[in-house]
Amino acid sequence: MRVDFVKMHGAGNDYIYMDGFRGDLPDDAPALSRKLSPRHTGVGSDGLVYVLPSDKAKARMRMWNADGSEAEMCGNAIRCVAKLLYERGHVREETIPIETGNGVLPVSVTLESGRVVRARVAMGTPRVFEDAEISVLGTRIRGTIVSVGNPHFVILDEKLEDARVLRLGPALETHKRFPKRTNVEFVRVESRTRLRARVWERGSGETLACGTGACAVLAAARSAGRAEDKATVALPGGELEVEWPKGLGTIYLSGPCEVAFEGSVEVA
Repeated sequence: MRVDFVKMHGAGNDYIYMDGFRGDLPDDAPALSRKLSPRHTGVGSDGLVYVLPSDKAKARMRMWNADGSEAEMCGNAIRCVAKLLYERGHVREETIPIETGNGVLPVSVTLESGRVVRARVAMGTPRVFEDAEISVLGTRIRGTIVSVGNPHFVILDEKLEDARVLRLGPALETHKRFPKRTNVEFVRVESRTRLRARVWERGSGETLACGTGACAVLAAARSAGRAEDKATVALPGGELEVEWPKGLGTIYLSGPCEVAFEGSVEVA
């Protein structure tokens, strides 16, 4: 079967999106993600997203990392799903509830000339569990364990050089402290309203941006008294705005959503 797709990204965090409103999608999504995600031999992406009908919301988002593992949620991907839904006419409302592995989340879109250029997601309530010190590769790393519907280990005051991120990221992702693996954020606090980060994403490796990661970064910094309720999180692919009013309740993520290109693939 031949399946259409659109590649979209939020601040460089790119996925291959397939529209289940237009027809059936391949059954083996994990294998398809592993086939299409490689940068040199596939379409090239951080993973695969299915946009599906839902009986709980306007649509359902399912997503798989580049290695085929299914993820609960992605703050950049859900903004792009809202863009697809609105621009293809599946939904013509400016606030779109979308079902995810972390529940139903509302996405508010910003329009320019009828196109969605940005979106704001109510990401739910982050849980800042505890500070932890982990020994890995002969190094003791202290960070904060956070959940934004998926797991994160946030390291404040960390160096952002390749020698740290590319070496420690995969080792921390698979550390025994995290039986389901974890995303890892390396963070430099530039000010109380600006945080710079690199993200090693569970199942995909380093990404240019991570929406849940940006939320985890602010949650950890805010809980440590190092950030205000609202801050810009600067990532290699662009900037995301995160707001956690009073450090309580829902955390909000805002950022761009853009189409890279469309195409089709033959699936056995």
